[in-house]
Amino acid sequence: MYSYLKNNNLNFIKNNSKGNTLKDGIFINLYGQSGISSVFDILKWKLRKNKYKTIKKNDKYKMKIIKNTMLVNKKEDYISWLGHASFLIQINGKKILTDPCLFAPPFIKRLTRLPCNIEDIKPDYLLISHGHYDHLDKKSIKYFNKSTALIPLKMGKLVKKFNKTINIQEAAWYQKYNINEEFEIFFLPAHHWHKRTLKDQDKTLWGSFLIKTKTKTIYFAGDSGYSKHFKDIGNMFDIDIALLPIGAYEPRWFMKSSHINPQEALKAYKDLNAKEFIPMHFGTFDLSDEPISEPPKLLKKIKKDENIKFLDIGEEFILD
Repeated sequence: MYSYLKNNNLNFIKNNSKGNTLKDGIFINLYGQSGISSVFDILKWKLRKNKYKTIKKNDKYKMKIIKNTMLVNKKEDYISWLGHASFLIQINGKKILTDPCLFAPPFIKRLTRLPCNIEDIKPDYLLISHGHYDHLDKKSIKYFNKSTALIPLKMGKLVKKFNKTINIQEAAWYQKYNINEEFEIFFLPAHHWHKRTLKDQDKTLWGSFLIKTKTKTIYFAGDSGYSKHFKDIGNMFDIDIALLPIGAYEPRWFMKSSHINPQEALKAYKDLNAKEFIPMHFGTFDLSDEPISEPPKLLKKIKKDENIKFLDIGEEFILD
């Protein structure tokens, strides 16, 4: 049975939107369901031989980290990569932190250090695209007392469990958050899924974000497989900067519906009609079969005249 859910206190930016579709209480994607259906898929993947095993073993790639303790005191507007899908974005003096996972998910080693002290970040806003452990980290959330978390539908209870002081606003796709700032933040679709326990498959929504200032429009994709939603979003907004994932994509039979690879990231960038592309979601955690070094190398190899800016961790991308 189908139903629709939305936040009645938020406005839609797309005509005739009813909210997110649920099928028997489970959120679904716009263009077909995800391919992740059970723990058996994960077991099937883990028990199969990794064709990249030898290459991975000999891979010496390491991310460059710029220690930047002054980052949190900058006056200019900027984007700075903290690793994986975590960006610190400053706009009009307000700090926005995306997908806060500044330590390590359970049973996974973090391969990069933070460029600054976590205690100094003090974000005004947390943008959390979905509930996977590498995008929403319980330990990280505990540091951000009284921040405002802009989150998907049905995530509020989980965030409050991690830190009771955090203010929350849940949104459906194409809803605009109520913030009293000189910039706007919208919650938009992604092609993904949710799971943190054995019993919560897709009971919490997932998505992406768009930040619109007076001079810049920044799109943060979160996690996503390739889908027509990128073109939909590109048709709605004039996007200056797209923060897009490029890693954790092998094996394709398992990852394709969840994570774009470098080739699909280029397609998504073009679908969005973005002026600039900043890659993310690689180098910090070893989450899949491909070597850690492969995503950035492959993207650099296949790119032509696309405007791609690779950030080192802690590097500042100044917003004019």
